[in-house]
Amino acid sequence: MPVDSEEPVVRRTLSEAAARQLANATKTRAQWSGITPRWLVSFLPWSPVEAGIYRLNRVKEAVALSDSDVACSPRRDVDTDLPETFVDYEEAPREYSLNAVTTVLDVQTRVSDLYGHPYDQIQEQVRLLVEKVKEKQESELINNPDYGLLANAAPSMKVATRLGAPTPDDFDELIAKVWKEPAFFLAHPRAIAAFGRECTRRGVPPPTVTLFGSPFITWRGLPLVPSDKLYISDDGRTNILLMRTGEQKQGVVGLFQPGIPGEVTPSLSVRFMGINRKAVASYLISLYCSAAILTHDSLGVLENVEVGKYHDYPFTYA
Repeated sequence: MPVDSEEPVVRRTLSEAAARQLANATKTRAQWSGITPRWLVSFLPWSPVEAGIYRLNRVKEAVALSDSDVACSPRRDVDTDLPETFVDYEEAPREYSLNAVTTVLDVQTRVSDLYGHPYDQIQEQVRLLVEKVKEKQESELINNPDYGLLANAAPSMKVATRLGAPTPDDFDELIAKVWKEPAFFLAHPRAIAAFGRECTRRGVPPPTVTLFGSPFITWRGLPLVPSDKLYISDDGRTNILLMRTGEQKQGVVGLFQPGIPGEVTPSLSVRFMGINRKAVASYLISLYCSAAILTHDSLGVLENVEVGKYHDYPFTYA
């Protein structure tokens, strides 16, 4: 009996696998999910400093205006003695020194020489490390133990949530603390989501406003600005900040020094450090910054914010 056998398939066209050997793949830049919008840096006003030092002069705290300090006399009482007073200053004001966020980039020259197309290897490495440095900058502005916002908030400006989850009542309490021209809330995205759930439960969904081309939910007209640098503890709790900003309003300001050597953006420099005997080129990336709370009532903190509370809603048919 004849044996059935499959005849080999004879290709009459070039295979895709073979054709790809002569084709160029379109390549992207290296994508890094760790890059965030860093809204705090955008929303915060920045004040330039000289010699890396910012001296914060304040009026002494027992100093307060009393009725006897200023006279309001009828026009006929021109012979009345005027009150005498003065405003005393702190004799040892705090000085802020700019903090350096730095790293050194090493690149093997063989790599940069041979593999520089279509993307320059040095430029790409610098670009990604600058992003990392800027991410660290935002974290330091919030969490640095010396000048960070959380570490320098006045105890009298801290309030705790009533029920754990952030509610409209808690936000109103914070606004009552920072009542003189507050600018914005700063919160972890999960804390903002938790606040949204509490608003939805109460039937008061917060409105949205567009700033810098992006939508932000608001409360009492103040935007809730997200930042993942307000860290969440292991038990699911975090903090929410509310601040007044700018020197003219005696608020919170960021500090930087313009015109530093090798500057590529304000207060950020990239400098070539040389090539060693192993043909490795090194580049120093430095970012100098700090922050100052000009008066204690310009920053409020909502503490003990629980981000993992959810609600069951009754299901109804339309």
